[in-house]
Order: sequence, then C-alpha cells, then structure tokens
Amino acid sequence: MAAGDGPGASHEVQIWEITKRADRKSRPWRVRWAVSGQRFEDMFRTKALAHSFRAELVQAANAGEPFDPTTGRPASEARTKNPTTWYAYSRAYVEMKWPRAAAETRRSIVEALTSITVTLTRPAKRGRPDDALLREALYLYGLNPRRWSDEIPADHAAALTWLETASLPVVELDSPAVVRRVLDSLCVRLDGKPAAASTVQRKRATFYNALGYAVELELIDSNPVDRVQWTAPEVAQSIDRRVVASPAQVAALLEAVKSLGKRADKVTAFFGCLYYAGMRPSEAADLRRDDCDLSGRCVDCGTDFDDLAAVKPSKSCDHRKIEYRWGRLALAGTSPRAGSHWTDDGGSHERRGLKHRGRAETRTVPIPPRLVELLCAHVENHGIAPDGRFFRGLHGGPLSESVYDRWWKIARDKALTEAQAASPLARRPYDLRHAAASLWLNAGVPPTEVARRLGHGVAVLLRVYANCIDGGDDTMNDKIGDALG
Repeated sequence: MAAGDGPGASHEVQIWEITKRADRKSRPWRVRWAVSGQRFEDMFRTKALAHSFRAELVQAANAGEPFDPTTGRPASEARTKNPTTWYAYSRAYVEMKWPRAAAETRRSIVEALTSITVTLTRPAKRGRPDDALLREALYLYGLNPRRWSDEIPADHAAALTWLETASLPVVELDSPAVVRRVLDSLCVRLDGKPAAASTVQRKRATFYNALGYAVELELIDSNPVDRVQWTAPEVAQSIDRRVVASPAQVAALLEAVKSLGKRADKVTAFFGCLYYAGMRPSEAADLRRDDCDLSGRCVDCGTDFDDLAAVKPSKSCDHRKIEYRWGRLALAGTSPRAGSHWTDDGGSHERRGLKHRGRAETRTVPIPPRLVELLCAHVENHGIAPDGRFFRGLHGGPLSESVYDRWWKIARDKALTEAQAASPLARRPYDLRHAAASLWLNAGVPPTEVARRLGHGVAVLLRVYANCIDGGDDTMNDKIGDALG
C-alpha cells in the first residue's frame, strides 16, 4: 500500500490480460484488475474496446497515478465525474474556515469568494440576476454560515437558486484560461477602475488557499494557479514618509481635537495612544484602566504616586500640581470592528488577543509623561466604561472608526495649513503610529526595541519604515562632493 493523493488512494494496482467468456454473448470480453487487493472487472462488446480500456488503466498506473479502492478507477477519473460546483464548494470551504477564523478574516474570505463565485458562472445561463444582486445574496446569505438558517428575502433566494445551477464545476478550474479569467477579474473594481494592489493580493491569496483545499479533497489534481503565468500588482512595502507628522504637528492636531468640544475631547487621549505609545487603533480602543501604570509626583507635597488617576485630595494637600513621569501600559487585547454578520455574538466588535501573538500574551510599552497626562485628564473629565475601557462610542459601546475618523478629519482641517491638509500628512489616525515609529528610529532607539514596542518583527519594521529613517545625509553628500572634486 502506498500513500495516495488523498484518504484511501492507493498505488497498489494489478492488471491482468484480457480474457473472453463464452457464456457472455453480447459483452464477452473481460478486463480484470485489482486495487489494494480488491478485485474489479468490466465487460466489453469487442476486443478493441477492452484493449482501449485496459490501456487507459495501464497508462494511469505507469504514470504513478493513485487509484480509488472503492471504485477501482484512477483518482483523476473520479474527480472528472465529480459534479461539485464552485458555489457548493465555496460554502464547504467557508464552513471549514469559519470556527477558527477571526471575524475580520471571515469577512475578508467571504468578500473574496463573492467576487470569484460571480465570475465562475455560465454567462449564457438564462435568467441571470443582476451582478449587484448576486453579490449581495452571496455576501449576506450564501457564503455566511451564521445566516444559513435565516429566512432569505425572495429576490436573494432566487439569485442563489439560479447560482446553484449556473455555477461552474470545480473541475473546470483545471483550465488555465478559467483561472486567468478569475485572476484578471480580481484586478478590477465594480466601477471598472483598477483595484488596489493590496486588495488584489488579498483576494488572490484566498483563491489560492481555496484551490489548495480542493486539491486536499481530491476535487482537482493540483493547484492550477501554479500553472498560470500571472503576476499580482506590487504592493508598497514601505511607508510613504509624507504621511509622517512631526512632534509639533502632532501636538497641534491633538490640541485641535480637544478644542472641538467635550464630545471630540473624548478621543484626544485615544489619538495620543497611537502616537506616544505607537499603538494600533484596535489596541487603543480596547485599552483598560487595569492595563495602565500612570505615575507622577505632587510638586507641592512631594508625594510619589504609582497611579495618578486614583489620586484624591487629602487634608494637607489637594495634589493639584502634578509632575507627570514615565508610565507603562500592559497591552493585552484588541477590539477590531468587523461587523455583526461576522462575529460569534452578533456584536459589531470582536475582542481578541494582540496581533501576531498568542491569545494570553501581552506587550508592555513605556509611555512618556505627556501620554500619562492625557490619560489622567481623560479619566477626570470623561470617566471610564463599567468594564474598564478608557474609550467609548457615542452610546457607551465600543469606539468605532466612524466616530474618531470624523473628529480627525475636522481637526486636520483646523490644525494644518491648506496645503498640508490636501497632502497625505497624517491623513489617517493610523499614520500617528507611523509617526511614532519614525520618531523612535530617528532618535536612535535600537530597531529591536522599536519592534518590540510596536509588536512587529525586526525585519518587518526595517522594511516598512526604511523610507522614514533619517540621518547621515550631510556626511554622505560631503563624501560624494569630495569625490566629484
């Protein structure tokens, strides 16, 4: 018994010579063979037909192809006869991935498979629904296991019914032309414009992984993407240094947020976490009071405090004049927004462990006095949520991108010049994290320590921030000038 391409497949094949049975008048010619000791036979009307069938078996065995012990036929023949459609297979693939995937990953997989499944249909099939309706039906119901038991609206149900018969069989993906058609479709947005390179690469990765699972299930022989000479658009690896704000510009932006009123000021410290601690927005959104050591000293009485946010006036001193010191954050989780369709509990946010780390791992980040001050002011002015979160949405729930993005855009217009506001400078709140990494690297902090604080690998850090590291230009220019004479 030799290992085959899948469960039970065998290379132990024995094929006998053709024989003729006198008791069979209409189909006397017999071909006999065995797979893993299990005997099979087939009868033919003429000797030529028997020879042709036996030759196919011999050719498959000589080529090293595994045979199915259940049917006795070569595995490729069993796959060719498999009627599984791409749509049915995609549902099985999503169901397999769903339990272990993060909510954002689930959404990403379904987005990619929706685009691919709409492409892998018979164009001439009558009654084709509008592409927008097909995509909506797939995205909301067809490829979302959480909603398979829901009552589906009539128009969406009709679209999915059409898709069940119009979807191409998986075996047709053995054709390079079909695979190329799918890959090319991933490069175009719905409005006809080129898709972002990162989007193309993400969807191609999902397509490649899904085809790999089809190979595992023996629906196809090998991953057909490997046989297509097709290159995805290049994704920029390093940060555009034009997005990096200086410390003075960041200070002006934070002051602008604070000046917009109490509702906007609720996210001033949030933006401070992105810059002064280099946190991801999803990490800052999940920051808890217990994660923080906010230390300082009362200037009037000289008392040292490990937790300034809990300080209360005493009879001898009201502790109003505080010297803030370096504090520390112990980051333990993130709270990314994925949407209620993709989380297990139906909430819009999913609480998870830190990115690229085990669920129980933490990351300790020292924070400068300025951030300690911002967090203390936040506790004093806005309080914290019952579960200990610093930052909340408009109705007390998790802080969403729509809330802080809106205030950030207004603050940019207020704090920056017209030319700066039109430029990429700090266009997104996430750019504050880039500004933090650039500041630390240019200040001479070792890359290993910068990577640790950011939660990156060193290789990724240097690749991403290569364009943002300054220093040595004057020296290099002098050397080149001397060489030029």
